[in-house]
Amino acid sequence: MRESKQTKDVPLRIGQQMTLTIRSLGINGEGIGYYKKKIVFVDQALPGEVVHAELTEVKEKYAHAKLVKVVQRSPARVQPPCPVYEQCGGCSLQHMDYQAQLVSKQELLIEALRKYAKLEHPPVKPTIGMANPWSYRNKAQFQVGKQQGQLVAGLYRTGTHQLVDLSGCPVQHEQTNQIVEAAKQAVEKLNIPIFDERTRSGVIRTIVARAAFATGETQLTLVTATQEIPRVKELILELRYRLPQLVSIAQNVNSRKTSLVFGETTKQLWGRPSIAEKLGELSFDLSARAFFQLNPEQTAKLYDQVKQAAGLNGTETVFDLYCGTGTIALWLAPSAKEVHGIELIPEAVEDARQNARKNGIANVSFHVGKAEELMPKWAKQGLKADVVVVDPPRTGLAAELIQSLLQVKPQKIVYVSCNPSTLAKDIQRLQQSYALKQVQPLDMFPHTPHVESCSLLVRM
Repeated sequence: MRESKQTKDVPLRIGQQMTLTIRSLGINGEGIGYYKKKIVFVDQALPGEVVHAELTEVKEKYAHAKLVKVVQRSPARVQPPCPVYEQCGGCSLQHMDYQAQLVSKQELLIEALRKYAKLEHPPVKPTIGMANPWSYRNKAQFQVGKQQGQLVAGLYRTGTHQLVDLSGCPVQHEQTNQIVEAAKQAVEKLNIPIFDERTRSGVIRTIVARAAFATGETQLTLVTATQEIPRVKELILELRYRLPQLVSIAQNVNSRKTSLVFGETTKQLWGRPSIAEKLGELSFDLSARAFFQLNPEQTAKLYDQVKQAAGLNGTETVFDLYCGTGTIALWLAPSAKEVHGIELIPEAVEDARQNARKNGIANVSFHVGKAEELMPKWAKQGLKADVVVVDPPRTGLAAELIQSLLQVKPQKIVYVSCNPSTLAKDIQRLQQSYALKQVQPLDMFPHTPHVESCSLLVRM
């Protein structure tokens, strides 16, 4: 009752200006301050700063504000190198020194575990970062449109339908930037119509460029609203001339009114249907729509942390839940007796099996289904895991799966997470049978607030 009274005592209004001391960073990279005990999120404010801010949104328990002026500056504040940083919204921490970003990601995990798992001293290690936190994204997926008669490709400005052109994006691999730029020039030169969402007319919707870090092979996919591309033969010749390193040119057809990038039909316009990529000792063939981690350098480090946490000696049975296309299962297989992957999406399981065959790994199997149903069923048949690896979506583990884990009782659970809050909530529930031994944060997406982590839980 007391809290609601305090809230009523603070008559905040949109447009109101205030001076705040920023205490910490929020999960979206905004600064967190307090005004008469009410939490205020301030975009682009950094911990330790004193700022003038203007309220843009007022809710019962919190408010949002835009930064008006930095009164007392943090030593971690830097000039963002990207010219469209403030318009784009793809990265929200370029104004923060990289080492400070790594510290803030460690603190996000510590705070989440204190709040939700009720751990006073969570065993969170320093964040594993990148020596060069730029040019790390191996795939660009840019919408196209016309602005003042010019063809632009990029992302929509946060909360709007206005495209921000991302030519030369500093977090994209240089080759993906080159492919997008060349594709724009070729489409413009041949006057191929750009899709207009308002009139539902035109052809080209999205340019998707992918570069394989290990092999240098590159792939271009044009997502179209129509089955046919006008002057397609000329377009292919133009693209091959401008991009001699291209291995694959594909067309994906998406005529639906949807925010999803890809449609169901993919046609090969020229070259191979896939490009070759490696991750550590593993090889992968990546078709136009195949899922692959966006930051290969950090992915290899993350999987090494999973292997280290699992502590395999060659005698263990491992279950890899939410296994996707099987990358973690295949990474662990050489160190385990056997690995069984479980995944809901049949296409991903087929890709996982193909990846196992390609790499000659025989001690893995992949299964379509729900882990919470398959694990107890296998236990009754005598198949039990020594180690279970979970890599769930941002929403965390399903309640039924947590129950299933507590029921089948593996010796170790290795939890790969991309969301500190859901990780901490899940750990809180697992703590009735498991002790949290360590959490290793890893920076998969520098200059964004996202933090990946690998946690080890051991049965008590």
